[in-house]
Amino acid sequence: MDNTNSNHSHLGFWLTGLAVVVLGSFLYYGFRQMSTLTEHVGFLESELASTTVALAENTGKLEQNLIDLQSKTTGLSDSLSSTQQNVDAVKTQVGGVEQTVGTISGTVGTLKKLSEIDPEILRKYSKVYFMNENYVPVHLTSVPADYLYSLNKPEEFLSEAWPYLQRLLNDAKAQNITLYVKSAYRSFGEQQSLKSTYSVIYGAGTANSFSADQGYSEHQLGTTVDFITSGLGGQLTTSFDKTEVFQWLQTNAYRYGFTLSYPAGNTYYAYEPWHWRFVGIKLATYLHDNNKHFYDMDQRDIDAYLAETLD
Repeated sequence: MDNTNSNHSHLGFWLTGLAVVVLGSFLYYGFRQMSTLTEHVGFLESELASTTVALAENTGKLEQNLIDLQSKTTGLSDSLSSTQQNVDAVKTQVGGVEQTVGTISGTVGTLKKLSEIDPEILRKYSKVYFMNENYVPVHLTSVPADYLYSLNKPEEFLSEAWPYLQRLLNDAKAQNITLYVKSAYRSFGEQQSLKSTYSVIYGAGTANSFSADQGYSEHQLGTTVDFITSGLGGQLTTSFDKTEVFQWLQTNAYRYGFTLSYPAGNTYYAYEPWHWRFVGIKLATYLHDNNKHFYDMDQRDIDAYLAETLD
C-alpha cells in the first residue's frame, strides 16, 4: 500500500516535471518565434520606410521629368510652329519668285512677239498716219481664185493674217453665205492711180469723202479687204448692208479678227459697209462686245493689242 502510493507520487512528480519541461519548451519556442516575428516586422517597417522614401524620390523625379517633357514638348511645338512659319514664308517667297519669273517670262514673250510683228499693222492710217511709197508688207500671199469676185484681177493679203481671212471665207461658204474678195492689198502707186481716177470722175472734193490719198489707205497694209456678193453688179455700194452677207459679217467677222473700218456716221470717210480690216481676234472682240469702232480708240490703247494681233 505504501509502495503503491510512493509509485504514484513519483509518477505524478515526473508528469509534472514533464509538463513543466514541455510548457517551458513551448514558451521558449513561442518567445523565439515572437522575437523573430518582431525582427521581421522591424525589418519590413524599415524596408517600407526605405521604399516609401525611394518611391517619393522617384515620384518627384517623374514629376520633374514630366515637367521637363512638357517644356520640351512646348518648345518642340513652338519650334514646329516657327518651322511652319518659315516654310510658309519660303513658299510665299517661292510663289513670289514664280510669279516674278512668270511675269518676266511673259514680258520676254511679249517683247519677242513685238519684235516679230510689223508695228504698222494696227496704225490709224486714214487721214492720221502716213505710209511712204516704199512701204510694202514683208510677206504677201496670193488669194486663191476660188475666193475672188473677178478672175481678171489677182489679189494679195498679208501672209500672217491670211489664215484668218481664209477661215472666214470658208465658214461663210459652209453656211451658204455668198462672199467674195473684191479688193485687198494695194501699193502706194495703185492707190495714187485709183485716187486720181476718182478725182477725175467725181471731183476732188467728192473723191476725198470716200477714197484715201496714197499713203493713207488701209489697203497698203495688206490687212484690209473689200467684200462683195452677187446681185450688186460688181459694184461696191452701200446697198451691201441690205444683204444677208453684211448681216453675217456684222455677227461673225470679229470671231476671225475683222472689224468694219468706216461705219455709218464716222468722221473719216463715207460709210463703207464692204470695207473690213484685220486687227486681231482680241481687239476685234473688244470692239464688238463694247460696241466701239477702231478709229474711236486712242492709238496708245490700240497698241496694247499689238503683240496679240496674230495669236
